[in-house]
Amino acid sequence: GPNRDGHAPAGSKLINKLPEQPKVVWKVKAEAGLASPIVAGSKVIHFDAANKRETLHASNRETGENIWSTPIDETFHDNQGPDGPRCTPLADGERVYAVSCRGRLVCLNLSDGKEIWSKSYTEDFGAVFIGEKGNVPGAARHGNNGTPLIVGDRLYACAGGTKGAGVVCLDKRDGKVIWKSQDDQAAYAPPVIAQLGGVEQLVCFMVEGVIALDPAKGDLFWRAPVKTAYGRHVAAPVWDNDVVVVSSHQAGLIGIKVNGKNGEQAWVSKESAINTASPVSVGGYLYGLGPRKNLICVEIATGKQMWSQDGYFQSSADKAYGGFLVIGENVLCLTDTGSLVMFAANSKEFKEIGQTQVCGANWCNPAYADGRLYLRDGNKGSGEWMCLDLSGE
Repeated sequence: GPNRDGHAPAGSKLINKLPEQPKVVWKVKAEAGLASPIVAGSKVIHFDAANKRETLHASNRETGENIWSTPIDETFHDNQGPDGPRCTPLADGERVYAVSCRGRLVCLNLSDGKEIWSKSYTEDFGAVFIGEKGNVPGAARHGNNGTPLIVGDRLYACAGGTKGAGVVCLDKRDGKVIWKSQDDQAAYAPPVIAQLGGVEQLVCFMVEGVIALDPAKGDLFWRAPVKTAYGRHVAAPVWDNDVVVVSSHQAGLIGIKVNGKNGEQAWVSKESAINTASPVSVGGYLYGLGPRKNLICVEIATGKQMWSQDGYFQSSADKAYGGFLVIGENVLCLTDTGSLVMFAANSKEFKEIGQTQVCGANWCNPAYADGRLYLRDGNKGSGEWMCLDLSGE
């Protein structure tokens, strides 16, 4: 969403129930890839492997008709997924940004798809990209997945350069470097900016743990080590008040208490460990997908699991995935088998609002705008980009 927190904006048309069978507004073929679609004004932006190149597309939001397509980079192959992009694009005003698996960051004109500027994480920032070889961890192994973040005129990216460019800050208009910081290799999670301990902080979940930087200058505030095999740190950090939460399938769900420019681990919960699906935060509670392919609610201040609900995910626990959105007072979850579930953001008990089947197998974080849901299926290869009307009108 616009605030990088999984919440539908307050000004959007918010639904409070699901239709028995949502209306399919349009469908178009999706080539291989795991990147999710985004809405940018009158367009939908989607990223796949058209003609065996990682290619960014803009389509008419109302009809699905293609407006432009721009190849970004050659595809990358490993044994973890289809040969296609894995990083969801980002839009800001009249520009759209995308990162290929190999670490090519591009800025395109939203109106016609023409390139404005580009950077290479490997060539410009010294990141290593090896692929699925040996024990290489993080994005160097399975490709760049973490979408950059734009705040004002600045773009923040986990470039993974090991000689002072682990995280970079660029001018979003021309790509010029404002600052570079740290030697951390990139994992798969996107950076976020949060007000923690009374201080605005850029929080990045890297291969060796969580780091918080000064967004203005890139100075390190604090570091919280999280070491796991292959640096598989995927889920986006979430926060409430002065606690930021990250998770690993091995290390567990971790709460870090921030006091000013210092951060220390406050709690760990193995029973609530999240693997790859980014959770959402509502009113001091986290909602997400637990290690037993169970929906969970966790109190962010303490790490206490408030409730757990089974029965919505059919994949094996290590491969289960859900795309979570907060819409008003409810949470919407797209399961990896294409079921759309709405439940109350209620910490006291699990309460289903509705459920309906909408697509096939997927690892998609859907986009929501004005009563419509934009998504893709086909997590093993080609599938469909689609727009669903959830308003019931």
